[in-house]
Amino acid sequence: MIVLLSLLNSCADNENSLVKKSGTKPVSVNNPALSQKTKALSLEYGVASWYNTKTNNGHKTASGRRLNNNAHTAAHKTLPMGSQVRVTNLSNGRSEKLTITDRGPYIKSRIIDVTIGSAKRLGFYSNGITKVKVQLLSLGKWRYRHP
Repeated sequence: MIVLLSLLNSCADNENSLVKKSGTKPVSVNNPALSQKTKALSLEYGVASWYNTKTNNGHKTASGRRLNNNAHTAAHKTLPMGSQVRVTNLSNGRSEKLTITDRGPYIKSRIIDVTIGSAKRLGFYSNGITKVKVQLLSLGKWRYRHP
């Protein structure tokens, strides 16, 4: 927490600091190649759910990777494929580093879908959904394309 606060304080005067938007907090992302939309997604709060991968296990995701119930992967609406995020369950504090490999969720009120294994590790598998914080750690190689 102290490291995060000092990082935020050091970036406060940076010209790349973001204006607060709905569902996000101002965070500096020091990469001029990022779109304003991607910068705004560098810290999101919202609802997460898990994929129904029981029937889809092994099928290809939007990234071309095969879906694996226990993988540390997730689906996001706009982040580039291969992006790394840290998802923190706000009800119990558990967090996990995930890679974006698919598009979704397709339910408007949700911000991220995780695999069943990730939902179990984050402690919300039995509930199906939970409130989370999603932090962008690094961007993937592919630019966003509308699904």
